[in-house]
Amino acid sequence: MTPYALTVDAGIKDLRAADHLIHLLAAELALAEGAFGCTHLLRGDRPRVALSLTLPSEPLLRTARERLAAGGYEVSPGVPDAAGRAVIYPGVSSLTGTLTIAGVLARSAIDRVTVLGGSSQLAPDTRLVTWDHVRPQWQDGELVLTAMPAVGGTLVPFEVPAPTPCCVDH
Repeated sequence: MTPYALTVDAGIKDLRAADHLIHLLAAELALAEGAFGCTHLLRGDRPRVALSLTLPSEPLLRTARERLAAGGYEVSPGVPDAAGRAVIYPGVSSLTGTLTIAGVLARSAIDRVTVLGGSSQLAPDTRLVTWDHVRPQWQDGELVLTAMPAVGGTLVPFEVPAPTPCCVDH
């Protein structure tokens, strides 16, 4: 990632709303292809989800910061932590349908795919059913997608597009 980053704290409480806001801001700001938009869980006395935008140049960062501040958003420099969950990143729009691991890595900024609870290296021809919802996370400077086994020897992203809220029947 580049050093051209900022954090937007809109007081959002859930990931779905944060994803929606990242997409809205990306459209409003006409973010460049090399941009990253991530979510970050902020804990403490006021738990919430902050957004970070990492841009490919200082002029783009300055313009984004000015436009966001003018729009009433709370903007601060840098990212809140190094473990952001990427929503917008180079190649994300090409991660649709079923792809091989090699295809995911070739088409996007994702550096590696891991299987939850697994330790072995994945074969490049292993198939990933994306559900059109691929949210990798930053881990030690790499963008890593965590997947889990699925039907027919395929994998699916660990994060599902429409999770069932906890205790929905209670």
